[in-house]
Amino acid sequence: MAQSLPPIRVLPSTGRAPAALDLRDVRDRPLRDLRISVTDRCNFRCVYCMPKEIFGRDFQFRERDELLTFEEIERLARIAVGLGVRKLRITGGEPLLRRGIEDLVARLAAIRTPSGEAVDLALTTNGSALPVKAAALAAAGLQRVTISLDSLIEERFQAINDVKFPVKRVLAAIDAAAEAGLGPVKINTVLKRGVNDDEILDLAEHFRGTGHILRFIEFMDVGATNGWLLDDVVPSAEVVRRISERYPLEPAAPTHPGETAKRWKYVDGAGEIGVISSVTGAFCGDCSRARVSAEGQLYTCLFASSGLDLRELLRGDAGDEELSGILAQHWGLRDDNYSEIRAALTPGSRKRIEMSYIGG
Repeated sequence: MAQSLPPIRVLPSTGRAPAALDLRDVRDRPLRDLRISVTDRCNFRCVYCMPKEIFGRDFQFRERDELLTFEEIERLARIAVGLGVRKLRITGGEPLLRRGIEDLVARLAAIRTPSGEAVDLALTTNGSALPVKAAALAAAGLQRVTISLDSLIEERFQAINDVKFPVKRVLAAIDAAAEAGLGPVKINTVLKRGVNDDEILDLAEHFRGTGHILRFIEFMDVGATNGWLLDDVVPSAEVVRRISERYPLEPAAPTHPGETAKRWKYVDGAGEIGVISSVTGAFCGDCSRARVSAEGQLYTCLFASSGLDLRELLRGDAGDEELSGILAQHWGLRDDNYSEIRAALTPGSRKRIEMSYIGG
C-alpha cells in the first residue's frame, strides 16, 4: 500500500532545502535521479528515436510558451532535491537547441542538497552543437556529458541520424567535451542487429585507453514509432563476450546504487565499457529515476503511458510546500516495472511515450 507522506518545505531564497525524507515508492525504491527534458525538438532524425516519416516537416512541436521556463525548471529541481534527488540530467530532444541553456545549467548548478553539497549535474546530447558550447557549459557548472554515437562509419552514421550529419563532427564534440573538463565523457551506442552490431569491436578499440566510457544500449521498445522487434536486440551478454574475446573484461562494482549500466573493466587497465540491458536484464528493481517532459509532465517510467501535469501546478497557486507534497505522494504510489513484465504483455496493448519526448 502506498505511503502517505507529509510535505517538505523548500526555501528558494537560500537555494537550500531542509533534511529530505527517505522517500520510497510501492516497491521500496527511492527517488534519486531526475531527468529534465528542455525541448521536444531535435536536429537529428535517428531512425530508432525520431524517424523522419513520423517527425517530418509537418510535425507540430511544442510552442515556446508551452515549455517550462528556466525559472519553473529550477523551482521544480529545488523541490525534487528536497525529496532526495541527487542527480539532475538535462535532456531533450536535443537540449543544446534550447536557447540560453547555459543559464539553466548555472541555475541548476547552484542548487544544494540539505547537507550543502552540489548535485550531480549532467547533460545528454547528440554532440552537434557541443564544440561551440562545451566551454560555456563547463563554466556554468555542468559536470559531465553523455554523447550519442551509433557508428564510426561515415555513410552508416549519416543513414542512422538521417540528416547527413558527419561522424567526424561528433568525434570533435567528444574531444571538445574532454578539453572543457566535462568528463569522463560517456558515449552511448544503441545497437541494432544487422545495422551496427558488426562495429562492436571497432567501437571498443576506438575508445580503449582514452578515458572515455563507451556504453552499449540494447535497442528498446520506447514509444510506438521505431518499429521495434525483439529479433533486432543485441543482448548485452553477447556484447561483453565479443569484446572480451579480444580484450578480456572483468565486472566492476557500480558507481552508484540504481545505475542503469553494468560496468566492465579491461583487465589490462585500458579503461571500461558499460552495457545497458533494459530488454534482457531488466533493472526495474532498483530504478530511482523520474522524468519531466519539456512541457512539464512527470513520468515515473521510461515506458509510461501517462504523466502528472506539473506545469499547471507550477503556473497556478500551488506553493512549494504543496508541490512537494504532491510529488512525494505521486512517487509513493509508483509501481512501474514495465521491463520486468514486457514479455507477458500483448504487443500494442499499451500506449508508450516516445523517447524523444522525455529524453531516454
